Amino acid sequence: MPSLSETYSARAHELLVHAEKKNAAAIARLAPLIGASVARGGVIHAFGSGHSDCIAREIIGRAGGLVCVSGLIDPTAGFIENHVGYGTSLVERYDRQYQLLPGETFIVISNSGKNSAPLEVALYAKQKGLHVVGLTALAMSTTAKTVHPGGKNLHAIADETLDNCGVPGDTLIEVTPGVFSGPTSTLVGAMLLNLLMLSVIDWLKANGHPIPVLRSQNLPGAIEFNRTVGEKYKGRLSRQLA
Repeated sequence: MPSLSETYSARAHELLVHAEKKNAAAIARLAPLIGASVARGGVIHAFGSGHSDCIAREIIGRAGGLVCVSGLIDPTAGFIENHVGYGTSLVERYDRQYQLLPGETFIVISNSGKNSAPLEVALYAKQKGLHVVGLTALAMSTTAKTVHPGGKNLHAIADETLDNCGVPGDTLIEVTPGVFSGPTSTLVGAMLLNLLMLSVIDWLKANGHPIPVLRSQNLPGAIEFNRTVGEKYKGRLSRQLA
C-alpha cells in the first residue's frame, strides 16, 4: 500500500498536468496582452492575501524572472483580509507609491476567491484601467459565498481566470477519516504563473522586443546586470534591486 507521501506525489503530478492543459488557452490569450504592455514599459503587479502571498512572491524580483514584476504585500499576512475596506486602503497606498497605470496587468491570487481584500484589490485595479487576472480554485470560487458586500467572487471580477484545479479545502489526501492534508494551491499556482511569464517571454522574443530578465545575484556580474535591466523601472518596483 503506498504511503501518504507517495499518494500525494502521484496525485499532485496528475494535477499539474491537468492544470497545465486546462489553463493553456487562457495563458495563450494573456501572453500577447501582457507582452505588449511589457514592451511599452509596463509593470506586472501581483497580490496574494494570506498564504497566497507565497505564490505572488514566486514571480517578484527573482532569478530568471521578468524584472518588471512588482508585488503588493500585506503587512498583516492576511490576518484582517476579511475586514471590508482594508484591501482598498492597501491598494490605494500601493498605487500612490508605485503607480497603477492603465493597460498594465494585475494578477490577484485567492484560492477561495471569496475573501474581501483580494476582491477589493481586483476591483480597484479594474477601476484604474488595468487588466485583472485572477488565480483561484474555480471549484471554490464558484461555490463559496463571498464575504465582500459587492457579492461577487474573484472569477466573476477578473478579466481572465487561471484555475489551479484544486478541491474545496485545498487538500488531496485523507490521512484519517475526515482529516485531510496534502495542499496543492501553492504548487500548482507557482507553476501556472511561471508558465504565464515564460509565455510572455516567448511573445517578447517572437516580436523582437528586449527581454528584461533578472540573473541570479550569485553569478559573476549579475548585480550590475540587474541594476542596468531594472533602471527603467526605478521607483515602480516594490522590491528594490541590490
